[in-house]
Amino acid sequence: MKVIVDEEKCVGAGQCVLAAAEVFDQREADGIVVLLDASPPDALHSPVEDAAARCPALAIEVLGDGT
Repeated sequence: MKVIVDEEKCVGAGQCVLAAAEVFDQREADGIVVLLDASPPDALHSPVEDAAARCPALAIEVLGDGT
């Protein structure tokens, strides 16, 4: 799995951090997403997918193996 975030789209809602804090954080200054792990382990697949689904700005893209 590969995770891509678009900081330009991010509105700082923090839903990604609530869903997968091991993979996402937020900048102190403005709350914009910080990607901690672009290739998280398979065990985090479900929380990362949940984070992408929760994002109100659709700023998170999750690519599966081979994409």
